[in-house]
Amino acid sequence: MATLKDVALRAGVGLGTASRVVSGKGAVSPKTLARVQKAIEELEFHPSYAARSLMLGSSQMIGVYIPYLSGTFYTPILKLIYAELRAAGLNMVVGFGIGSDDERTQAVQGIDFLKERGCDGVLVMSNVLRDEDIAALGPRKSRLVLLNHSVPSIASQSFTIDHLLGGRLAAQALLREGHRDIAVIAGPRGAPDNVERIDGFLSELAQAGIDTDGLWVAESDFAPKGGWETARELAESGYPFTAVFCANDDMAVGALSYFQQAGIAVPEQVSVLGYDDTNSAEYTAPRLTTVHMPWTEMTLNGLNCLLNRCYGMERPVTHDYPVTIALRASLGSAKGGQAG
Repeated sequence: MATLKDVALRAGVGLGTASRVVSGKGAVSPKTLARVQKAIEELEFHPSYAARSLMLGSSQMIGVYIPYLSGTFYTPILKLIYAELRAAGLNMVVGFGIGSDDERTQAVQGIDFLKERGCDGVLVMSNVLRDEDIAALGPRKSRLVLLNHSVPSIASQSFTIDHLLGGRLAAQALLREGHRDIAVIAGPRGAPDNVERIDGFLSELAQAGIDTDGLWVAESDFAPKGGWETARELAESGYPFTAVFCANDDMAVGALSYFQQAGIAVPEQVSVLGYDDTNSAEYTAPRLTTVHMPWTEMTLNGLNCLLNRCYGMERPVTHDYPVTIALRASLGSAKGGQAG
């Protein structure tokens, strides 16, 4: 493969001049520019990534850390980030949580991995990091942005969504349809955003006069299989219910599947409400009513913030996004019947 030195020799110029042409930085006369470009074409020269990084003073890569890649949640977010970066002439490296360490340790190790790969900045989708983890990054923390989490020391670099409000809106949607016998399939208790949405949900029900201590609430794993198995436990428990709130769409998909197999009609006998409004929500049978969380808006604003910090861009950034209910066919009136 031809090197930059070969290009300089073919064009009859110094290595510094050839470097200025390749990088696009620095003054070069039109005649010299033409000679170097001709040499590049003749030699089919392509600068190595490492060499290009040295010339530009940056890798032109953004690191993205997510805890894991499964289900329908993270894939659209990664596709969105990748499309935005490529449109800006940039690329991305993705890190995942792996191993037997706890989620917080995995996140710290993931950030280190991405920094060691030369990423100019890191976008972190994790809600387990603490102030001391950010402080330990030293100067590198200026080029880190958090998604779905807020750390006080970098509040302006933290982008999250009001999950308390999301939980309240879910409860309001069920209450408007007359539901009071409600079951809850929650996510892992160690996930702060799950705790917030469940707290918001139960708080709204309590304000409506419902004894939340008597509700059937079970913890699951945010996965379709977990939703399916927990819905089966609910149906076999004998607990009377007209509606089920699932703390994410993947568990709601699993619950819908179980109810169909068990001959429990949705929404005629039981309503099912999800959370997130992932792509799968529109294609379940029946189509899933869910809390629409503005993941796209949050992600784009967090990415814009990071690009501004890393490359001096002036992209618009806001921390406020609407949380709404996406009304579809899985939500019906409590008068329709009762399961359990």
